[in-house]
Amino acid sequence: MDATALVLAIIGAINWGIIGIFQFDVVAWIFGGQTGGFSRVIYTLVGLAGLWCISLLFRKSSLTQQDES
Repeated sequence: MDATALVLAIIGAINWGIIGIFQFDVVAWIFGGQTGGFSRVIYTLVGLAGLWCISLLFRKSSLTQQDES
């Protein structure tokens, strides 16, 4: 699950970078516009992956603290 979430978050970050630099939304272009059904599913999955990745921050720090004890 962690690897899948990271891949989706990376894809989302790359898409946002392209939007910021080139004003071009790759996901919308591939899947039929920002309001297209499949595009919305992709955006939702990327958002959920980002939320999941927040938990990685806390798990890493707790693992590091346990190793140091």
